[in-house]
Amino acid sequence: MKIKLRYILTALLLVNGLLGHAQVTVEQLVDSIGILVGEQAHLTLRVTMPEGSRLQWPKLKARQYVTPGVEIVEIAPADTIGKEGNNLQVSRMYTITSFDERLYAIPALKVRVNGKPYQGATSALKVITMDVDTLHPNQFFPPKDVQDNPFEWSEWAPYFWLSLLMVALGLVGFYLYLRLRENKPIITKIRIVRHVPPHQRALNAIEKIKAERLPSSEDQKAYYTQLTDTLRQYIQERFGFNAMEMTSDQIIDQLRQTGDQKMIDELRELFRTADLVKFAKYSTLLNENDLNLVNAVNFIDETKQEGQNVEERIVPQLSDDEKRERTSRITIKTLLYGIGVIIVALLVYVVYNVYLLLS
Repeated sequence: MKIKLRYILTALLLVNGLLGHAQVTVEQLVDSIGILVGEQAHLTLRVTMPEGSRLQWPKLKARQYVTPGVEIVEIAPADTIGKEGNNLQVSRMYTITSFDERLYAIPALKVRVNGKPYQGATSALKVITMDVDTLHPNQFFPPKDVQDNPFEWSEWAPYFWLSLLMVALGLVGFYLYLRLRENKPIITKIRIVRHVPPHQRALNAIEKIKAERLPSSEDQKAYYTQLTDTLRQYIQERFGFNAMEMTSDQIIDQLRQTGDQKMIDELRELFRTADLVKFAKYSTLLNENDLNLVNAVNFIDETKQEGQNVEERIVPQLSDDEKRERTSRITIKTLLYGIGVIIVALLVYVVYNVYLLLS
């Protein structure tokens, strides 16, 4: 009984081995029956085998000939494409090409499953060339014309309207430029005025009187008129009251509040002599004229102010209309710069995209 059971188990194992052997199949396919010289085709090996089997692909490499005249360009990785029960379907694709015109028979490629060899059927590949005019080998034909693509308004419309916008902005900019050119700029020049101190101006005037020799001239009225006018002008600028419109006594009374009594007495004597000469035709002696001139110089030296600013920075004040005109010019310039930047940006954008459409 045990011997019979052993035979039965052995028979089952043999049947299972035979069934497993029958489950391994290999398909060899070429996706193109015919190709032009230099074109590529795909040779596919598809293996069906029991799950868990060990598969060995043919030992082929790129740039190797699968058959004389047919070269392998690229070998793709193996890929599992399906599963049926306990069987797996695995495939690998070989990219092939040829440069000779003929019909090639691609031999069946062998694979090994669990160490046993299997192969599919032989494949065929036909390589053909382009027809050549052998009767006119020196006849050449020019290249074909550029294809005339249909005009699509939807493609050109954005750039058309942007171009119109550029023209409008250009006209606005030109108008603003004319306004800016007609509206002359308001230039405010800061002037540095050099001032001569009152005492220096008075001493210069007295030096001029001396240079003209008026103290010794016969025209004493002219001499005393220039001398008193010089003193009046100096007193007005130095003490701040309108000495040019005041009488001699009014000037002396005004000076008593701030001046030295002895100095004022000498000045009063000078003014009194001048009034007599101008209004009473009084004649003075030469030494008296010189003394009055010296008293005038002493009065100026005693009352002069040192350390006064001799330069003044004068900044002209703009009127309201001038301020508005200056603001208007600044605004127009800013708008012109902004419009210029926008026009340049739009021009670059439109030209670039039109170039893309035409190329």
